[in-house]
Amino acid sequence: MEQISDIISSFGHLAYPVIFLWTFLEGETIVIFGGYAGYHGILSPYWLMAVAWSGSFLGDQTWYYLGRRFGPRLLERFPKWKPGAVHVSELMHKYGVWFILSFRFVYGVRNVSSITIGMIHYPWGRFAVLNFIAAGVWAASFVGLGWGFGYLSDQLASALPEHMLGDTARIFGVSALALFIFVVVFVLRRHFRDKAAEEEAQKAAEKTD
Repeated sequence: MEQISDIISSFGHLAYPVIFLWTFLEGETIVIFGGYAGYHGILSPYWLMAVAWSGSFLGDQTWYYLGRRFGPRLLERFPKWKPGAVHVSELMHKYGVWFILSFRFVYGVRNVSSITIGMIHYPWGRFAVLNFIAAGVWAASFVGLGWGFGYLSDQLASALPEHMLGDTARIFGVSALALFIFVVVFVLRRHFRDKAAEEEAQKAAEKTD
């Protein structure tokens, strides 16, 4: 895990704009690594939280604007987005506020969600307030995950015999963090996929009735 800290540390203060740009586009992985670095004093947790929050918020506000202004043309340009846009429209119709508060936790749908919400002309001010809250919860969640993993890795390192605290421990730490991130993303995707399947089954049952 020291290798991760060294990489982030090598960026110096540039780490913050890098994290901002990454979260502006999409990506919780760098926030988790940032939280780990914050635990070890390499990054300020306050600045990390601020750049992750603002990057996520402004990114989705931008996608919302693009959807509101250029939505149909974007779907013509990227036809693979159409099924996702249709699905997001259905989820917005059913869940509204709760979907806006949760969609950024679902891997791979963040941008198309914001674009679609803009396309259906959801009120700008209401979306901005909900998006601001959701971005804060999202940033705090993944900074906290990285921070918690930093604590657990330290506890593990202190429990290992001294001869295991070399390359083997570092490799194990990196592998464990990668597995941890994979499990979090997998569980979130599985949850929302199962939820969507239940909704489709319910709709099919209603049609047959």
